[in-house]
Amino acid sequence: MAQDNLIACHECDALYQKPRLLGRQSARCTRCGATLYNSASSQLDRICAITVAALVTFVIAQSFPIIELDANGIMSQSSLFGALVVLWGEDMEVVAVMVFFATILCPLTELVALLYVLLPIRRGVIPPGFNLVLRTIQFVRPWGMLEVFMLGVLITIVKMVSLARVIPETALFAFGALTLMITVVLTFDARTLWDVADALRANGRAARSGGAGPADSGTGPGGPRGPGGLDGSAAHALSRDAGATSLPGQATGPGGLDIDPEGALDPGVPETLASPEIRDPAAPKEHGGNASAPGWTPQ
Repeated sequence: MAQDNLIACHECDALYQKPRLLGRQSARCTRCGATLYNSASSQLDRICAITVAALVTFVIAQSFPIIELDANGIMSQSSLFGALVVLWGEDMEVVAVMVFFATILCPLTELVALLYVLLPIRRGVIPPGFNLVLRTIQFVRPWGMLEVFMLGVLITIVKMVSLARVIPETALFAFGALTLMITVVLTFDARTLWDVADALRANGRAARSGGAGPADSGTGPGGPRGPGGLDGSAAHALSRDAGATSLPGQATGPGGLDIDPEGALDPGVPETLASPEIRDPAAPKEHGGNASAPGWTPQ
């Protein structure tokens, strides 16, 4: 069994075969009920559009003032970048760096990185540095705190109403819309893109192997070929390698000896594993939508 087709539950460590999901299906652990992964094929277009809109809104939110204060005829405007400059000038460099990291750097990095992998994946192309970019998204995602910043701004506005006239500006509405968009983006599990990339790689390998041409014939310029269109030496090498990696109980040593008949040295992965429970929201549900309903289809 190929170990890259296995998945472990992140809650109870149960090991399952990893079936391919279609549409809006999701795989759930049969032991604890945790969601293992969701199908990404139906979400790519929606998440890509929201990511582009969030990136444009992010630029607007950073380019305009958040609020304008009118205190006895004295007008003053405040933006996020201007607040960072004031914090730095007041000898609060650590606070300024933390605010910059949580409200500008991490959200911007996540949006740009997500767009970097989504646009090529939609065209069927795996971008360079795909694995590194996905790991970067998983690293910076918990550190983006735009919703915390938005909550702090709203509390500040409520407290300052009694001191001055507060006029909301463009960036305040942009941050509100951006918070909602980021919330939708966070519902997308970027790890499912690895499944899409694996499917693209498998299709590429199948296309290359299907176009082998004359190499698939049983005979050729090198003489008679062995199984699968290989010559005698290659077939012998393949059979020798297959014997070296056989499962416990099979002949692996010279003369048909099995050096580890019980699998004590390397038990490996069991040949038979259960499949997770596949939930399809599009399927009709009966009996209250419990596990016996058609909407819950174990495979």
